[in-house]
Amino acid sequence: MPHQKFAAPSEVPGLAARRIAADVLDGVLHKHRTLDEQLEGAAAHPGLKTLPDRDRALMRHLVATILRRLGTLGHILSRLLDRGIPTDAPRAQSALLIGAAQILWMDVPDHAAVDLSVRLVQSDRRAAKYAGLVNAVLRRCAREGQPLIDEVKSKTLDIPEWLMTRWVAHYGASVARDIAAAMSHEPSLDITVKSDPAHWATRLHGETLPTGTVRTLLQGSVTMLPGFAEGQWWVQDAAAALPARLLGDVAGKSIADLCAAPGGKTAQLAHAGARVTAVDRSPARMARLRDNLARLALQAETAVSDAAEWQSAANDGFDGVLIDAPCTSTGTIRRHPDVSWLRQEADIGALVGVQTRLLQKAVAMLRPGGILVYCTCSLEPEEGEQGIAALLAADPAMRRVPIESGEVAGLEQTINPQGDLRTLPCHLPHQDPRLGGLDGFYAARLVKS
Repeated sequence: MPHQKFAAPSEVPGLAARRIAADVLDGVLHKHRTLDEQLEGAAAHPGLKTLPDRDRALMRHLVATILRRLGTLGHILSRLLDRGIPTDAPRAQSALLIGAAQILWMDVPDHAAVDLSVRLVQSDRRAAKYAGLVNAVLRRCAREGQPLIDEVKSKTLDIPEWLMTRWVAHYGASVARDIAAAMSHEPSLDITVKSDPAHWATRLHGETLPTGTVRTLLQGSVTMLPGFAEGQWWVQDAAAALPARLLGDVAGKSIADLCAAPGGKTAQLAHAGARVTAVDRSPARMARLRDNLARLALQAETAVSDAAEWQSAANDGFDGVLIDAPCTSTGTIRRHPDVSWLRQEADIGALVGVQTRLLQKAVAMLRPGGILVYCTCSLEPEEGEQGIAALLAADPAMRRVPIESGEVAGLEQTINPQGDLRTLPCHLPHQDPRLGGLDGFYAARLVKS
């Protein structure tokens, strides 16, 4: 089939979505930019504005699939290429990944996946010479790709080796493999509802989890779903909804939510009747928190500040402090597959320093008898269990209040021997893997004597 050389995006349906996917992929893999910053907000890809909703959803799904399967894709392409992936033309590399991901894991006809990848390289000056190579390799991928996947199914190529080594050491080989498997599936949409989870599960064609979260496989723009505009619910992973509950009955109490944006936990606390002060250092993320609260018709004080430096006007201290501390976010790879390839083991030490300062600040902000809930969405023990052990050893005024199974709606396996919460991506299994799993969270509850 003859290929038109420099096709304008408007002439070929789907080419614009794949071109943006290639740009976003390049942003993650070569420029260390997160998916969130490339897809939302002021620094988002300019081409997204002109993309129809359907193409935007396709582009997101495509990029996420590639990042989720990057190790396996690399293995397959290296087997199909005599001389390895071309390194002098990033667009050729992206086109091969985009074509192979569609052929192997997405509901796109093989011929369309091949044709659009070829057009992608043809429209790039440096990559155009590889059009024939891309065409040949992707045709082979359509014929031979599935057996190559089966060859490495038992391996964990899609999780960086340094992470896998850590998880095996901390959780054991079997659980580490289960975590990796859970992260290979696109997750459901989890929402926290103001009331009547059963009603919203029916309206959103989902199901209610034991914890009260509503889980649905509905795709597309969240803002168009029933109940969003009316402020009946907000998006929040089922595991992320647990830490705020550990503060108990907060009605009428003063609670500081540190590192609060985008505001799911602030919303939970405000909805439960707390007097919440939400603190976050990012003006853009704090603007989003305020927008969310306005849509939900909920009230909170807000402050844009580094939480470790923030000075509160509450002289007698807070009744409770919740910290969702900055961390490596390795527990959220199901939802943020870019984390696998943006984080390095060396990041852990610097983040532990930040977490320690935040813990010390939170202790100082509490009144005697006040409760501290500390959480991170990391699977790394330095950012969870070890940080709390260090605080308890250093500060005799703080003691742990163990979490009880009733507080986590019967998910007893999420409570560790010390009485802290430790959710894993492989918890809450389901026969449809897209409806199973949780983000990996650690949370501890302490009281100030």
